[in-house]
Amino acid sequence: MDQRMTVPGLVLRPWLETDAPAVEAALRDPDIARWNPQGGPVDEESTRRWLRRRADWSAGDHVSLAVADDVDGSLLGSVSLHDIHAADAEIGYWVVPAARGRGVASRAVELLTRWGFEQLALHRIQLCHATANPASCRVAERAGYRVEGTLRESYQYGDGRRHDEHMHARLATDRWPAGTTGEWPG
Repeated sequence: MDQRMTVPGLVLRPWLETDAPAVEAALRDPDIARWNPQGGPVDEESTRRWLRRRADWSAGDHVSLAVADDVDGSLLGSVSLHDIHAADAEIGYWVVPAARGRGVASRAVELLTRWGFEQLALHRIQLCHATANPASCRVAERAGYRVEGTLRESYQYGDGRRHDEHMHARLATDRWPAGTTGEWPG
């Protein structure tokens, strides 16, 4: 994907090698490390591998984008569609500490969800988060993802414990909630 997706305040764009220092700092953040475990130590080399994996979409099983400020280009977070198979996918994200509480995650999730439905012809996108992470529940709800249930001890997070997760999902046929743009900004 060469194009960038934008909404006021945000741009979703491909990952760049120059993102490495900001990504390394983000992956060391305790909240990001807890809810988005990397499976090993975070250092310069592991960060470069992380960037290479996310920048390579050739397998067709994921789309990963940097979330950046639309004015100064600073890295605000990450959003990705993964486990893409047939017309289904999962969505994941994280936001750097300085950008939290500003609606960055919900706007990025909404934007990539719309893109996935319209450009990849997806029908269903799931979003799972630990029940102990209420901020992610709010992101899902704001982006129009309906809660479908609780998955008991379904995923081992960065704290080494298996957590219950809420499963949310959107269908391409779902109406967009009030307050969302309702249109593809592409």
